[in-house]
Amino acid sequence: MSPNSPFAIPLIHNAVGISTPFLLAAIGGLYTELAGMLNIALEGLILTGAFFSIVFAAATGSLLAGILLGIACSMLLALLFGLVTLYLRANVFITGLATNLFASGFTVVLAFQLFKTKGVIQFPDIPPLPVLAVPAALQRIPVLGDILFGHNVIVYATWLIVLLSALVIYRTPFGMRLRGTGLGPASIVSLGLDPRRYQLAGILVSGLTCSLAGAFLTLQLAAFVPEISSGRGWIALVAIYLGNKAPWGIAIASFVFGLAESFSNFAQGFLNVP
Repeated sequence: MSPNSPFAIPLIHNAVGISTPFLLAAIGGLYTELAGMLNIALEGLILTGAFFSIVFAAATGSLLAGILLGIACSMLLALLFGLVTLYLRANVFITGLATNLFASGFTVVLAFQLFKTKGVIQFPDIPPLPVLAVPAALQRIPVLGDILFGHNVIVYATWLIVLLSALVIYRTPFGMRLRGTGLGPASIVSLGLDPRRYQLAGILVSGLTCSLAGAFLTLQLAAFVPEISSGRGWIALVAIYLGNKAPWGIAIASFVFGLAESFSNFAQGFLNVP
């Protein structure tokens, strides 16, 4: 298939957008992974961010307020998960699963209390996610112009987060200490530092990025669907390892998952397979 074909370009363009929640969740999970913790609560954090982002966006009439309040709610749940795991010494797998189950049940219960339905909740009055305006000359770049431009602001914010994460993890004292915590907490203790603080910081970062992933899912639909995360948190964990625990490797792995889902959507139009 030629990259210049009319089929390939929209396929790859859609894959870039589809891969965004995978990439956001995986980058957040990378921080906890480098700190020596397997964060299986990503699914619940995505779902929490998805629900509260659109609810607050509808309540305030502002996408920015909705996203920020959604981040606050997701980080609050991440903080609870971190405190119970790190300071009460609960098993990280049990608390991670509990976080996922709590988010799954709590969003349904709260949706029923607020909107009297356990199904899909539509918010037709919220403004759409803005598409980043770029100069016309850039849009006319062959192939790349059609693939890279025309996405909403969360997609571009995701690329910026990947770049910043690469700088923070490999070029800052915080990043060095975060990686040192995962490689050997004793080295961090020898510096007079508490490794739990870096692990908790990683969990909070995962709450932030997962909330953006959830906001991307609901705000572009202008609707909340129960279990809208649909396993993306688990796929993000796989992307961390496929990407060799490196930001750019994770970006490539996430794009592969996005491309597969994009192809499945396009294939329904020209293949005789459901």
